[in-house]
This record gives sequence, C-alpha cells and structure tokens, in this order.
Amino acid sequence: MMQESPDPEDDETPTQSDRLSMLSQEIQTLQRSSTSSYEERVKRLSVCELNELLEEIESAIKEYSEELVQQLALRDELEFEKEVKNSFISVLIEVQNKQKEHKETAKKKKKLKNGSSQNGKNERSHMPGTYLTTVIPYEKKNGPPSVEDLQILTKILRAMKEDSEKVPSLLTDYILKVLCPT
Repeated sequence: MMQESPDPEDDETPTQSDRLSMLSQEIQTLQRSSTSSYEERVKRLSVCELNELLEEIESAIKEYSEELVQQLALRDELEFEKEVKNSFISVLIEVQNKQKEHKETAKKKKKLKNGSSQNGKNERSHMPGTYLTTVIPYEKKNGPPSVEDLQILTKILRAMKEDSEKVPSLLTDYILKVLCPT
C-alpha cells in the first residue's frame, strides 16, 4: 500500500517532482516576463518547435494527471484505513466501558444475593453480559494488524458490546480465517 520513494541518487534522470519544479519555475519566469515578450518569443518559434512544445506539454499533462490519480487513490486508501482504525478504537473503548459497568453491576448483585437467598432459577439460557467477558485471541505479527483484520475485530467487538449470540461464530471465523488459515 505504501510505496517507498525512490532514492534520488540511484538514477540520474529527474524525478517527477524535479520536473514539476522546473515546470513551475518556467511558468513563474513566463509570468514575470511581459506579455509582449512572451508573445514575441512564441511568434519566433517555428511550426516544428511549436509542435514539439505542444507534445512536451501534453506529455507532461498526461504524466501529472496519472500521478494525481495515483495520489488521490492513495489518499482515499489512507482515509479509509484511518476510518477503520478510529472505528476499532471507538468500539474497543465502548466495550471496555461496558465491561467495567458489567463488573460493577455483578459485584453489586453478588452482595445483594449474599444478603438474601434466592431459590428461583433464571429461565433465560443467555445471561446479560455473557459475551462481554469474551477474550479475543490475538497473535502479534511484525507490524500492526491489517485493515481487514481490524474490520473483523471491530465486528466482533460490536457483537460483544451488543451482547449478541453471534459472538461465538464470529470468533470461530476469526480464528479459522485469520489466526489459523489453511
């Protein structure tokens, strides 16, 4: 995704930024010179020289357009990655806060239960907060988790936050696809 910029010492040809700088300098020089001297200079050029200049300008426009498209695509990728990371962090914090609340509530309920005996059974098969205590296995790799991994982890965290019964299947998919791929 991120490309290493070429080392300017590796080759003698000017880079695109160098050519852009040269083009900018030429434009500034032309702007500084009077309009009449520019017109005179253009009038003195032969048809072949004008065609050659036109080809150079068209070629530069094409190269800069391609570079612009590449840079815009990279910007979009980086913005998407930023959104995914921010979403992951937000949901992680929400789950952590909910876990704290759940622990505090469980402690209070335990104190109340110790004070009075309870003979009735809870008929629900799924106790509230069951999936808040889920631990997501994570294997640290050479770098940060990929955007795809963060999206999967965010999905699991959202399910945990909602105490959804999808948590076990999401965890199983995550373990099989990310941690232990075949």
